[in-house]
Formats: sequence, C-alpha cells, structure tokens
Amino acid sequence: MDTKRLVLFVVFSFSLLMLWEAWQKEQRPPAQVAATQSVPSPSTGASSSAVPSVAGGAVQAPSAAIPATAVTNAPHEIVKIETDVFSAELDTLGGDIVRLELLKHPDTVDHTRNLVLLGSEHEYSVQSGLIGDGLPTHKTFYHAAAKQFTLKGGQDKLEVRLEANGVGVATGTKTTKVITFHRASYLIDITHEITNSTGSTIAPHAYFQIVRNAIAPPGDTSMVTTYTGAAIYTEQDKFQKVAFADIDKAKTPLSKNVDNGWVAMVQHYFVSALLPPEKLAREFYARKLSDKLYAVGSIVPVGSIAPGATAAITVPLYSGPEEQDKLKTIAPGLELVVDYGWLTISSVPLFWVLQFFHGWFGNWGLAIIFLTISIKLIFFPLSAASYRSMAKMKLVAPRLAKLREMYVDDRMKQNQAMMDLYKEEKINPLGGCLPIVVQIPVFIALYWTLLASVELRYAPFYGWITDLSSQDPYFVLPALMMVSMIIQTKLNPTPPDPIQAKVMMIMPLAFGVMFFFFPAGLVLYWLVNNILSILQQWQITRMIEGAGAKAVPKR
Repeated sequence: MDTKRLVLFVVFSFSLLMLWEAWQKEQRPPAQVAATQSVPSPSTGASSSAVPSVAGGAVQAPSAAIPATAVTNAPHEIVKIETDVFSAELDTLGGDIVRLELLKHPDTVDHTRNLVLLGSEHEYSVQSGLIGDGLPTHKTFYHAAAKQFTLKGGQDKLEVRLEANGVGVATGTKTTKVITFHRASYLIDITHEITNSTGSTIAPHAYFQIVRNAIAPPGDTSMVTTYTGAAIYTEQDKFQKVAFADIDKAKTPLSKNVDNGWVAMVQHYFVSALLPPEKLAREFYARKLSDKLYAVGSIVPVGSIAPGATAAITVPLYSGPEEQDKLKTIAPGLELVVDYGWLTISSVPLFWVLQFFHGWFGNWGLAIIFLTISIKLIFFPLSAASYRSMAKMKLVAPRLAKLREMYVDDRMKQNQAMMDLYKEEKINPLGGCLPIVVQIPVFIALYWTLLASVELRYAPFYGWITDLSSQDPYFVLPALMMVSMIIQTKLNPTPPDPIQAKVMMIMPLAFGVMFFFFPAGLVLYWLVNNILSILQQWQITRMIEGAGAKAVPKR
C-alpha cells in the first residue's frame, strides 16, 4: 500500500507539472515567424498600413479600382474626447481611434494610473474607411469642428463628426465619419455616411480593422502567461483564436461567406471587438502589416446608393473589460473571449456560484470562502469515507509493521498478508488519495476562473489582500497553507518506510513554494479547504480511535 501511495504521489506531482507546462504552452504568446509573403513597408505609425481589398465571397467586388493612396499633405491633429468611462483620442489622419484610456480600471503595473487599452505603446488603434473610387480611407485627412469634446451631464451619447477633406469631390460624393460614444458603455459606434451626388448609382464597401503589435501587455509573468492575439467568432465555426504566428503563416480560420460573427484583439482581462450587424454580409481578414504589427478586420457592403441619395453603414466597436454578463448581451459568443482554457465547462459554473455569493456578501474573498464550503459539502461523503479509511490505517499501522518484519524476505507473501488485513478491516488503501484527486479539476478550474475573470481584478479581501487575482504580497496565505498541510500530514498514518515518510514531509514545503506564485484567491480557497479537511479528519479520527476496540479487534 505504501508503495502505491508513493507512486500516486509522484504521478500526482508530475501531473501538476505537466498541466502547468500545458497551460504555459497554450497561453504563451507564440514566437514570431518571418513572413513568407511580401509586406508593404509603412512609414511611421499604424495608419500607414495598406488599404484592404474585397476578396469576393458574399461581398461583391466594387466596379472601381481602389486608390493606391489618399493621403493629403495637410498635418494631422488629435481630437480629444472625455466621457464617463473613456478618455479617448482621434487622429484626423484617417479618423482613427488611436487612444482609449479606461477611467474605471487601474493600470496593471502602476495602480495610481488608469489603464490605457488603445495607445502608441502597442501601436494599438482602430481604423476604418471606404472602398471605392475616390472614397476616403484611413489614409485620408479629416476635419473636426473642434479639438475637444466632452460628454456633459444629461447627455446619453456624444457624437464626433469628421468631414473628409476634399475626398470624393471629384466623383461627386460627400462623406462623413461619425464616432459615437455612449454613457456608461464601452460600445463605440463607427459610422460612415455617404451622399451620392453623381448621376449614377454607386455601391461602395466599408472596412473596419483593429491594428496591434504582437507584444504582450505589461503585467504578464513567467508563471502567469495569458493569451494576447486575435480571435474570430461565427455561428458556423464558433470561437477560434487567431494567433499572430498563424497570421504569419497565412493559417487563419477566417470565413469568406458569412452574415454573422465578429473579429477581435484579445489580451488579459480586456478586448477590442468589431461587431458588424447581424444578417449583414461580411468578409473577415487578418494580415501582417510589418514586423510584429498585425491587423484583423471586416469588410461589409454599404449597399447601392442612388443619385442624390444618402446611405450609412455603422459597425459598433466594443473596447473594454471582459465582463461576462455584459458581453453576453452585446453580441453572440462575445463572452467566450474570457478564456478559461479546456476547463470552461466547469469554470463557468464556478464563476456563476462566485457571483451568487458575491451578490450576498459584496466581497469576492467571502464569496471564495463560501464557494469552498459548498464544494466541501458536495464532496463530504467521499471525504468522510476517505478519512475513515485513513483513520483505520493509523490503527492497524503496528500490525502492518509486524507483517513486514514477518515476511521481510518474501515480498509476495508480505503483499498478500497486507491485502488480507485490508480486506478484514474493510480498509481501502488508496482511499486517502481520493479527495485530492477529485479536487484537481476543481482546483484547476478555479485557477482559471480567478485568472481570467476581470471582475476579480483588484478585488480586495481584508487587510493586506488588496487584489485576489494576484499573489499575496507578503506570502502570509501560502505560509498558512504550508502549516495546514503539515498538520494534515501529522493526522495521516506515518509510512513505515523512512524515505516515504520524508517525501510526505517534503510535500507541504514543495506545494507551499508553488503556491507563492498563485493568485491570493486560489491560495485562500486551498487554505479554507485544508482547514475544513483538518476539522473533518480530526473528528473522524477521534471517533474511530475512541471506538478502537470495536473497529480493530485486539489479537
């Protein structure tokens, strides 16, 4: 039995290491591979990227050719926008959204500053334009009525209108780009209005794209690496990641003939997603613009515009936190950007239970504690049976030692005698390992729940724990967890083999060191679970030892 326990311990520890490696490989940003196709060499800034073209499929190609460039010589200016959730900047060169500061979310590294989601640090911006003869692109100069716009009290939305400077005059069209911000919302509507003053019908297309480099945001560590890259969702293919390395190799799962879905750039806790209206034909694309600079986007038809008529196309942009309940209401499948890995099926219910308890107590730490109690109650019968088996093992330990001495030279008879003893006393020799084995999936699922849920980002508990999603700054919880594991080891029957006994004593130290790098919320879960286990095991052991004469007859 002791050999089996040692083997199980080794397998368990090795499995944890392998799982950890698997998480790292799955979540680590892929290494950049040199592009196999020629890439345009832009000048400074993301706005110099090439204009996308219509590839076909559901979107019909325009009759006119796409201009190679539409950049004017006029200097571009920055238009600043202030709302209740954003501090934003638009560049009049292209009308791009070049900066988004989230006023309700602190920076990952410097907690005294707000998080800048879109910005120059990652060449992260949102661009759009029109595809058609003489129509403005993201290389066109626009004019704004003012350089500063503010969402005032009583206003539900703020419109920033950008007029294309001279573009389209030669072909008899007037174009306006409208960026609309909404109160208490991370949705931004990007609209292109086109008035056809020509003598014939036109059928332009519009493109919307997110540009970003491949550098992960600050805050990722070697122990906690999360996915940074593109993603796509359609009803047919569901949610898929589009890694930068796959874009390098042109291995992208992009649909060419759909009327639903969205594309996005994803990073830890936050997402920027372009959300074309449902039932509108669209063509998704992903491409490499330059070294470590990528674009993902969608091309949609504006529709036929008769002479003298005006048409508009609007594609909402969501750029903000990955709040699951809100994402579900914005677009189908958008909540899937919250990446729980391969244990999504168990992580989602865990988060739902956490939210339920948080609604009661208003504290995520208390929610974790009551989640732990709930899980413990669910597994109570299994744990009780396991602890009874361990308590009996402790009682028969002297008899096991005698059997080893009796058959010291005959391993086969020794094992047979031990199995007969287990059968006589109704002991499951592997019963003590079951609670740990059963909890591994729960443990991993909760790990990803705490790691991926922005709701727990900077969520305080009490005292020195100000962020349950990051490690304990003073390592108090890991130290307490090590103490609890030592107490559990003392309650368990001591292996007769000295080497095995030493291994069992090293376990609390090994696990404690590993937990130093885990989120405080996860350590809190394991600590509370250990405390409950100690109480349950102590009570069961005391009861069985008290009835030792009945449980283990003397011989």
